[in-house]
Amino acid sequence: MFRFAHNNLNVLDLERSLKFYKEALDLTEIRRLETPNFILVYLGDTFGSHHQLELTWLKDRKEPYNLGENEFHLAFTTKNFNEAYERHKKLNCICYENKAMGIYFINDPDGYWLEVLPED
Repeated sequence: MFRFAHNNLNVLDLERSLKFYKEALDLTEIRRLETPNFILVYLGDTFGSHHQLELTWLKDRKEPYNLGENEFHLAFTTKNFNEAYERHKKLNCICYENKAMGIYFINDPDGYWLEVLPED
């Protein structure tokens, strides 16, 4: 009866975040909603998934978001795990590795953790 639509992350610098998600995860802008107070940008993957990532930029926000203990995360799979790892290593965004589980995490510009794991 229900299907995932999107996850939301609030960002401080929209252009920096858009650049990061394009370079790190090949996500591209699908649509945008602009209001006087905020901009919403929906990102999609190159496979045409229904699930999207919504970036919210509040125009008057100046201070970083409090992510608490940052125990939540989004996960991405890839058929080219080793290639993805090398890309993220060059971007210097790997923040945690669990080699025993065969996964690692990257940080986006606002400190959100994003898990990368091999596609089954």
